[in-house]
Amino acid sequence: MNQTRRAVLKTIGGGAALAAGVGTASARGRGRGRGKRQGASAEGTIVDVAKASDDFNVLVAAVGEAGLVDALSGNKQLTVFAPTDQAFADLLEALDVTKEELLARDDLADILLYHVTNGRRYAQSVVNAPRIRMLNGGTVDVDGTDLNGDQADIVGTDIEASNGVVHVIDGVLLP
Repeated sequence: MNQTRRAVLKTIGGGAALAAGVGTASARGRGRGRGKRQGASAEGTIVDVAKASDDFNVLVAAVGEAGLVDALSGNKQLTVFAPTDQAFADLLEALDVTKEELLARDDLADILLYHVTNGRRYAQSVVNAPRIRMLNGGTVDVDGTDLNGDQADIVGTDIEASNGVVHVIDGVLLP
């Protein structure tokens, strides 16, 4: 295990951390703040929810490549801002890199953890916070549904998993 992965696992205490959401179309279709609510008893973890959706293939691959799957499937309650495949496609174009080059980055775990915060933070809590501290130690500025000065917009909210809640975003946040 490399130093970055060890540091990441230590940071999140061997508990859960990143991933995505299920049914992005469902969450979008219900509108902001009205995503599917299953309660804390939702069956799948955040990682399971991401794997069950066709909208998060790149995110699932990134979590696997960064060695975060086990750590992200624990019981620690987290909130994840999950970029869609289209968000990753836009980033690849902007950076002029391939998916493989992105997944090979040394800072991939840091980028992924910049999309995760501690605790269950539902839409109302998120949109009313001026900034949110992320698991990589950085902060994300919030202006309504806009994150980090238009790096991403929240397009789906309050998708629950057994270990947290997911908000779908249309951009990839870069620390």
